[in-house]
Amino acid sequence: MTILAPFGRTMTAMITPMTSDGSVDYKGAARLASYLVDDMRNEGLVVNGTTGEAPTTTDEEKERLIRVVLEAVGDRAKVVAGVGTNITAHTIHLAGQAERAGAHGLLVVTPYYNKPAQSALAAHFSAVADSTGLPVLIYDIPARTGVAVATDTLVRLAEHPRIAGVKDAKGDLAATSQVLARTGLVYYSGDDMFNLPLLSVGASGFISVTAHVVGDRLHEMIEAFTVGRNGDARKLHLDMLPVNVGLFRNQAAVLTKAAMEMLGLPGGGVRGPLIPASEDERRQLREDLTAGGVKLPG
Repeated sequence: MTILAPFGRTMTAMITPMTSDGSVDYKGAARLASYLVDDMRNEGLVVNGTTGEAPTTTDEEKERLIRVVLEAVGDRAKVVAGVGTNITAHTIHLAGQAERAGAHGLLVVTPYYNKPAQSALAAHFSAVADSTGLPVLIYDIPARTGVAVATDTLVRLAEHPRIAGVKDAKGDLAATSQVLARTGLVYYSGDDMFNLPLLSVGASGFISVTAHVVGDRLHEMIEAFTVGRNGDARKLHLDMLPVNVGLFRNQAAVLTKAAMEMLGLPGGGVRGPLIPASEDERRQLREDLTAGGVKLPG
């Protein structure tokens, strides 16, 4: 089975490491990016996404982070830049900035809070795609944005030559199946609980938070599924469930940074309004990671 995956099949939605004073830790970001590609076997990385705390980083920080991660991974992985905001003009500005910085693709989240109508969503995504030469992934995550991208809207947007696919965190396999049946859009699972189920209906890969700690096993799972070893893929999926639960007991950036600290990797603090994981949360996270087969030092 050949599955189209223009940015690689396993991608991490990467945190943005911070220093003790709350500034971006660019050296840490480079080190983490190399770890995610070389040790966790990720074929791509998404920077400046929700897990990367994009709502609280500046445009200048976003641009520098893209350049730093690109330099760290070289030609070993694709780098997709999150550029979505709830302002079309600002999203277009960030898209141009990411393109000039060398990103391989763009991730554009549904505008949040303002809850545009479907015609307005189509206009927004089309305007962003019109402004760039890069392929665009639509990030459909209604639990955060307040509005889903409807099936007919996605079918319409699929006609745009630079709208390549969807990061799907809708949690609606029926809707996803309908879009896959009616378009050539490439689908990436954006919800780790749905990684294997989405593969079963035609998704090409994952944009994953848990790939920070189980990326190597996600790689194994998609390899097993691709060659028809479905039992092996199912076992890997079930074995990783404690990790899928553990990293999402709080906002993923908070607990992923705590997990990175446990593993001796760059993470650091989070920017307000988020606050770092509590001692109780860290204790629970350690139990979850251990139950999910993650080997923690000490």
